[in-house]
Amino acid sequence: MGERPGSQAKVKIEESFLADLQTHVAAREVERGLECLTAHHDVVAGLDPKQGNSARLLVLLAIWSDIGFAGSPPVKELLARFDVRARSRLPISDYICFRMAQVMVAMAEEAMDAAIAHFDFVLSLPEELNNRFLLAIAHYWKGRCLRRRGEYDDALTYTRLGRDLALELGYPRMAAVMHVLESWLLFQRGQWKEAVRVSETAEKTLRETDDYVTLGNIQSFYGRMARREGRLDRAIELFDCAIAHYRKRDPQHPNLARSLANMALAKRGIALQLQHRVDLDAQRRRRKARRAADESPPPAGVAIRLDHRRRLTQLRREALEHLDDAREIYRQRPTHHGIGTVYLNAAYIHLDGGDYQRAEEESASAYQLAQEKQDYILMGRARILQCMIENAKVEEEVGGGADPGGHARRALDFSQEAVELARHTQHHVLLATAYLWQGLTQCNSFFDNVDGAREAYDLARAACGTTQPDNIWQDLQTLRAKIVRKGSVDSTLKAWSQGSVGEKSFRQVSDEFAEIVISRVWEREGRKVSRVASRLSISPKKVRRILARAGRRRPRTE
Repeated sequence: MGERPGSQAKVKIEESFLADLQTHVAAREVERGLECLTAHHDVVAGLDPKQGNSARLLVLLAIWSDIGFAGSPPVKELLARFDVRARSRLPISDYICFRMAQVMVAMAEEAMDAAIAHFDFVLSLPEELNNRFLLAIAHYWKGRCLRRRGEYDDALTYTRLGRDLALELGYPRMAAVMHVLESWLLFQRGQWKEAVRVSETAEKTLRETDDYVTLGNIQSFYGRMARREGRLDRAIELFDCAIAHYRKRDPQHPNLARSLANMALAKRGIALQLQHRVDLDAQRRRRKARRAADESPPPAGVAIRLDHRRRLTQLRREALEHLDDAREIYRQRPTHHGIGTVYLNAAYIHLDGGDYQRAEEESASAYQLAQEKQDYILMGRARILQCMIENAKVEEEVGGGADPGGHARRALDFSQEAVELARHTQHHVLLATAYLWQGLTQCNSFFDNVDGAREAYDLARAACGTTQPDNIWQDLQTLRAKIVRKGSVDSTLKAWSQGSVGEKSFRQVSDEFAEIVISRVWEREGRKVSRVASRLSISPKKVRRILARAGRRRPRTE
């Protein structure tokens, strides 16, 4: 019978070694922790379940693997050494450590349901574990898993429990890492100002450490916030800063690929703005051309238009290059969510350029990857994008054939499926976007369903709440404009006067009436909030809130 690897020269697992590993985690002394692990390579490689402290070392190796330790053998291989017989001999506290190591492997493999099942076991036995350091890590890790599933409220609860335990233990730097996750969850809940405050606290605490991955995560968070607010140039600067931090730790770190994908989205956003300017310029030139004589000299601004087009092409090329670089990193460090995001972002860029076939291929690949891991957020995003592609085909009258409504019906199916997927999560922006595209689909040239579009518009606004990302706000204005053009306020008021209010409550009708009246008065009073407040004897704050709810003014962030 062959001997277990490393069993010929077992080295004792010293308490001092375990204490050092824990101390370096708590102090976020990443380089010192990695050096400590390298210096004890023989202890790690020779880990045997029969040794004292073997399970405690195993869980600490899992924690360090999550931080960035890429030792050999990997934790998954070490776990396999704990067969059924070995596990049955472990004391309950050591068995809980073993289950925590299983958690890390499940998280790395994106098996979030399995990871949460292990967590539920670990967290059900806090007294038996009798280790508040590991308990803090367990709460934080469960928060991360719930975040990936889009369960933001529960994720925030567990993250704060882990943070509080770390602070009680006197580990402010470990708590700061948990603050970073807390800030993202607050951001997802629309509490932007609180999210920034928490993140800035974490950044200040970790600034003097060499925890470059967490420092990079903070800059990436700032970048994603700037992108949602429409500050795209600033977002690119922040993603660059995040990438610089990640590279200090590992030139091929998966988080680096994530920032490259986010940078591609930011550049796509700038390209869309530039495309809008180019389209408006083309419309103006067509109008001028109809009025001008054939012999007229070329209109001024040709050089500027050419420069805009060159810049547009350059931005799209750079965005695709960023995605290619991210794809290469994910080939070496594969993650379904990361690769799926690259597929989606590439599909957006191909859609913008009118390459529907490439956009379809990339979005279908993203959905397939997401489905393998039941990643509802990524699945929902893919279905929304597929809805956008089908709507573009409707408007461009692409491939009508014998069934001209085929693309329109597929668009509606995709939007409805996106809504159902988003409902599995607490991702309010995802749900709002799904409703928004359901409304835009109802407004397309095939369905022309104003009532359905208006209902979807109301649901999208309700899902957004008071904090609407820049792109959502702009799309809401587009949908609202389509509804106004296709329907009329008069028909709504007439229906109400006849007692036809559909499924709306009196409060909903009152709110909608207030939006109609205040929006019209605001226009008549030169778009001056103070004049509306004076004219209707209500507070300026209420006027601003109603105008924001009606989509006439940008809502203020919390």
